[in-house]
Amino acid sequence: MSLLNIERVLIDGQWRVSSGTQIFQAVNPGTRLPLPREYPVSSWSEIEQAILAAARVSRELRDAPGELFAKFLDRFADRITERSGDFIATANQETGLPVEPRLKIAELPRTTNQLRQAAAAARDGGWSMPTIDTQNNIRSRLAAIGPVVVFGPNNFPFAFNSAAGGDFAAAVAAGNPVIAKGHSSHPNTTRLFAEEAFEAVREVGLPPAFVQLIYRTSHEDGCRLISHPAIGASGYTGARSTGLVLKEAADRVGKPIYLELSSINPVCVLPGVLAERSAELAGEFTTSCLMGTGQFCTNPGLVLLLAGPQTESFVNAVKAKFDAAPIGTMLSEGVLRNFDSGIQTLVAAGAEVLAGGQTGGGNGFSYRNTLLCVSGDKFLLSPHALQTEAFGNGSLFVIARDEAQMLAVLETLEGNLTGAIYSAQDGQDDALYSRIEPALRARVGRLINDKMPTGVAVSPAMNHGGPFPATGHPGFTAVGIPASIRRFAMLQCYDGVRPNRLPPELQNKNPRPGLWRSIDGQWSKADVG
Repeated sequence: MSLLNIERVLIDGQWRVSSGTQIFQAVNPGTRLPLPREYPVSSWSEIEQAILAAARVSRELRDAPGELFAKFLDRFADRITERSGDFIATANQETGLPVEPRLKIAELPRTTNQLRQAAAAARDGGWSMPTIDTQNNIRSRLAAIGPVVVFGPNNFPFAFNSAAGGDFAAAVAAGNPVIAKGHSSHPNTTRLFAEEAFEAVREVGLPPAFVQLIYRTSHEDGCRLISHPAIGASGYTGARSTGLVLKEAADRVGKPIYLELSSINPVCVLPGVLAERSAELAGEFTTSCLMGTGQFCTNPGLVLLLAGPQTESFVNAVKAKFDAAPIGTMLSEGVLRNFDSGIQTLVAAGAEVLAGGQTGGGNGFSYRNTLLCVSGDKFLLSPHALQTEAFGNGSLFVIARDEAQMLAVLETLEGNLTGAIYSAQDGQDDALYSRIEPALRARVGRLINDKMPTGVAVSPAMNHGGPFPATGHPGFTAVGIPASIRRFAMLQCYDGVRPNRLPPELQNKNPRPGLWRSIDGQWSKADVG
């Protein structure tokens, strides 16, 4: 087969024929049939060409103003909107995710909104936290760390895409060139993003190699990529096993890598709320758990309840809703296989299947809506196995015999992105809430009250992160500007540097609002522009 028929990679400002000798195809998950386009597995030689080009661009842009990156991000968002039909149709074909409301109404607008928020932050510059100590003539700021590699996941072809999503936007806002490593489940969607990003790069006058795209690497070359001396940092969203391999490679050479890994997002349902609105809560949980065939990193994968007649009725109501709900299509054969493996691990550890538990029932790659249940006693015998993430349309109910056991279960939990507590509005659950909240708070990045964990608002206050193994570091977030930008920055300090050699934001003139200054030892924020 001629390599001329294979999609080009974007390396050093050119769409070029790959030097790789292996190819792959995406698969339509609804039909299980391969899609016609073919994509290369990049060789190390062209990966290194991309790295060196990105390093050169990083040096060229060292003193570039935030306005330049803001113009790119805004123009990129405009171009995505202008070509929205192509993006939506392509992602639907590659992922099986519905056009409406998921791709058209929710995810694509979120993606362009993220890009525009990142543009505003780049333009403002406050994310860099400039700090001036006039008494000692020491100044510091956050600044671009260098070329960033972004690995996107399979479940958000737009909002977390390696060539357009949150990590991409954050890295660019900090002034870093990006090497996007596409996901094999939606390579054509990523190619379209890279096309529009490349055109936006040229329109605003950035160096042509500012955005580059490769589709796939070998496992060995992926580790070499993120640990290369010229790479500044990496962002990865995906499976825990792959993420930890990359983290080990990055850690060996001291390279920052920001990981979003597995999470079961525990939901604690207290007795009083079941007395108030059990039926409503059963519907709310079912919608959250089965939305998008459960393929959300914030899917409620574990629900903790206290034993009793109301809990029994609630569980039966959820079972009936799971049995009656449509069965969705999973993103790929690999997702289906891993979901089944996770369910089998939970069953082997003592969980009982109440609904589903088998493949099939829907179109393409599908698995029946699955509800599992285990007692608190059994959970505490095998807490590690019973926290296995089953990424898909399923959840595990854990029934604690009393409040002490509910707390004991919470104290065995690993780190998660989110954790929710539902409690009665009349205050009857407040004492129990106060008892369990500290245990849950310590184990989640985002604590939620009275709503399900699915849904991550793109807000400056959002934390889409959490303790290991939900992420690789509990102090950072993948969503929420400006905090997410700071992951891809280094702290630069200037000690006694002459004024004309300082970056503009560290000079004494025209301080930006919010900039920290020390005058005669007294620290304050600038309040003039």
